[in-house]
Amino acid sequence: MRSLLLILSACCVLHASAQTYQVKKVPKGSVQIDGKGTSPVWHKADPLTDFVYPWDSAAAPATSFAAVWDGDWFYGLFRAKDDSVITLVKNNNKMEVGASDRVEIFLKKDDTMNPYYCLEMDADGRVLDYNAFYYRKMNYPWHWPDGQLIIKTSRVKDGYILEFAISIQSLKDLGLLSDGRLQAGLFRAECKGFINGRADLHWISWIRPGTGQPDFHTPSAFGTLVFSLR
Repeated sequence: MRSLLLILSACCVLHASAQTYQVKKVPKGSVQIDGKGTSPVWHKADPLTDFVYPWDSAAAPATSFAAVWDGDWFYGLFRAKDDSVITLVKNNNKMEVGASDRVEIFLKKDDTMNPYYCLEMDADGRVLDYNAFYYRKMNYPWHWPDGQLIIKTSRVKDGYILEFAISIQSLKDLGLLSDGRLQAGLFRAECKGFINGRADLHWISWIRPGTGQPDFHTPSAFGTLVFSLR
């Protein structure tokens, strides 16, 4: 019995640590985002590679995420392996991102998710930004505060790279960053093409939400980004 309890306890610790990512602090001005992930500061960040298909038994294409902050800005780097990057461009409006290959970060204050905030960013650097209220009441006209979000991307032979910068002030103004902790969901939508005019999307996540159907708009899809003070 004691051995079983020790095993269960260890599993709980591992599960808890898997839900947390440390955002290391770097000197101001040390991050230059160019959409290529070439800034030397990224070598100081721990890559997060625990991305899976939560609702598919197949192995997901490789996805990695890394983040740092400098006191003024929160920087993120996604690398997505993809043998066929697809972006829908007709009218070039932000809703087209929803039918494209993209990476996503959702942010919430608490588990009520009233509201929460979503940034869906495609391989061309377009963003579908909106806030929403539980459950799935999307407010698409909303946009991230002007001048407080920067996105850069590049295509590579085996996929795409996306870097973003979000101002710390905007995270505070929206009530999202509290005591150095940011509740975030990290996701990816892989577009396999179009079936009868609809995007064939396959969903990738840092955390398994535990829902029966694909759904990132639920508290269980979020983990915690912990901002290091030094």
